[in-house]
Amino acid sequence: MKIYTKTGDMGSTGLFGGPRVSKDDDRIEAYGTVDELNAALGIARAADLPADISDQLSNIQSELFSIGAELATPDPDAFSMRIIGDAHIARLEREIDAHEATLEPLKHFILPAGSAAAAHLHLARSICRRAERRVVTLVRRHEVSVSEELLVYLNRLGDLLFVLSRVVNSRAGVDEVKWIKPVATPSTPADAAAPAN
Repeated sequence: MKIYTKTGDMGSTGLFGGPRVSKDDDRIEAYGTVDELNAALGIARAADLPADISDQLSNIQSELFSIGAELATPDPDAFSMRIIGDAHIARLEREIDAHEATLEPLKHFILPAGSAAAAHLHLARSICRRAERRVVTLVRRHEVSVSEELLVYLNRLGDLLFVLSRVVNSRAGVDEVKWIKPVATPSTPADAAAPAN
């Protein structure tokens, strides 16, 4: 079977067990952003992550694939596509707690920086938050039946990725980059800044 089907050449795509929709449909934006998050985690795993963290992300990548499948299915119950549940959320929470126990309490805002691996995790975290927003948009605009567990999972995952970025920096002996509030400067009128004739 060829990788290209030509069925989407005019800007539409087919949902699983459902109709064809525009490629900029809110449902496509939702599961497309989940796919982007999954790819970002793949990049993070290629950035010399510790083996235990890479293994955790491998499990998460499989779960994100299931989330994408649920979002791509207008009637997920009919096709047994609701995979993510309370047990998956509880595992994320245990992982967050276990990793946080190894870190110094956070007393300031930090920038998404540090080691290359940590920066990749911060990028994945920001994509995760966008995926969460896209799913909320899908539900709010279209009253689509998305499980509450799926939304909670994405929210917890964003938290976990933030903690993992800190853990990776800590294990590598890389200092976190504190946010330093810029000093406000008085505005200068445009004409005052112009050179004299």
